[in-house]
Amino acid sequence: MALDSAKKSEIVKQFGRGENDTGSPEVQIALLTNRIVYLTEHLKENKKDHSSRLGLLKLVGQRKRLLRYLKKKDYEKYTEIIKALGIRGK
Repeated sequence: MALDSAKKSEIVKQFGRGENDTGSPEVQIALLTNRIVYLTEHLKENKKDHSSRLGLLKLVGQRKRLLRYLKKKDYEKYTEIIKALGIRGK
């Protein structure tokens, strides 16, 4: 499922550093979180969809690496994004 452009631009506007900023870690984490939530709901209904489950695990790993990078580079932004997205942090 691809995000519609309105939802994506809303996320970019909320978490981005500029209006066309899609590459910063904050925006990438927010977009990944949105996809993770969608896939989690999908897998609750379709328990035997193993290919989507594998994709979900890959997305979670990618988000984890981005969060680790952000924590190392800018701890204040890390705590802000954890609170805003409702992600558990260590």
